[in-house]
Amino acid sequence: MKITNVASFFVIIIAIIAGLIYSQSLLEPLILAILLWFIMRKLKMLLDRINFFKQYVPSWIKTVLSGFLIILIVGVAANVLSRNINYLAQSYPKYQPNIVLIISQLSSVFNVDLIEMIKVQSADFNIGVLLRPIFNSLSNIMGKFFLIIVYALFILFEESLFKSKLDILFKDKNEHEKFTHIAKKIEDSITGYLGVKTFTSLLTGSLSYIVLLLIGIDSPIFWAFLIFLLNYIPTVGSLVATALPALFCLLQFGGFQEAIIVLTVVGAIQLLIGSLMEPRLLGSSMNISPLVVILSLSVWGLLWGPTGMILSIPITVIMVIVFAQFESTRPAAIMLSEKGKVDVGFRRARRGAKKKIKK
Repeated sequence: MKITNVASFFVIIIAIIAGLIYSQSLLEPLILAILLWFIMRKLKMLLDRINFFKQYVPSWIKTVLSGFLIILIVGVAANVLSRNINYLAQSYPKYQPNIVLIISQLSSVFNVDLIEMIKVQSADFNIGVLLRPIFNSLSNIMGKFFLIIVYALFILFEESLFKSKLDILFKDKNEHEKFTHIAKKIEDSITGYLGVKTFTSLLTGSLSYIVLLLIGIDSPIFWAFLIFLLNYIPTVGSLVATALPALFCLLQFGGFQEAIIVLTVVGAIQLLIGSLMEPRLLGSSMNISPLVVILSLSVWGLLWGPTGMILSIPITVIMVIVFAQFESTRPAAIMLSEKGKVDVGFRRARRGAKKKIKK
């Protein structure tokens, strides 16, 4: 019986992994649309803080305004990035002489004849080829963005019907309250995480832009946006976001001074914001173990690539919240959580309600 259970478990896991891989083109835009829906709901709540919008503007107009604002930001970002990537690709000839200079400097430092070895490897080097995967990834996201927006808008338009559907679906009041609580907690956790991550990534990108602009690196806005984007990928993203502009400084300036400055200053910005400010702002909204963060990053990165890395934390947070609601999966939620405390708020609320009934 136990062998059968183990075999069934592995079959289910393999089926889930296969399903995630083969349904990537369907699930990716849908999950991104749900995250975008959370963001648009948050924007609507921010608009409601203004009395004029709260009293005189209908909900559907606020939905359209939120969607239009997001489309505008993405459109401007896509245009700026496209122009900067094309500029960098066309500027390769002026960087090429610095490759030999860097090789010579490395040869003298390590006392090894690297010129012939690296010349063979770098003969066909082209910055356009180097940047093409980045451009392709961004183009892929932009290509799916219209579909993501459509999904998110339909979810928003259906939002007004959710309550009546839930009333029909959950006849039992306790079950209705439990589901509402889970949905609210997921929304609060995801919007909290995305809000803090967007703020810290924007701050990191802005400060890095100032540093890169002062150093004189070409297309600083491109590198700043890349830093902003990669910061959504936990741990690995900040390392890559610091290394890429530093490596480009070697190519552009033909020396180590500017690269070391970028590594030091941008790395310090990443460390201060990522290690000190971000954990304080996030508080307990994540509630997942650091080890689980790395494992989740690796697993989702293997399954869905860079997009999976960005989605790894929101997906894991949702898993912890949902698993905590059922006795059979609560041990998994406890293991995934940071300190083993899961969904305390709902149980406390239920206990408080029961005490009031008894009184």
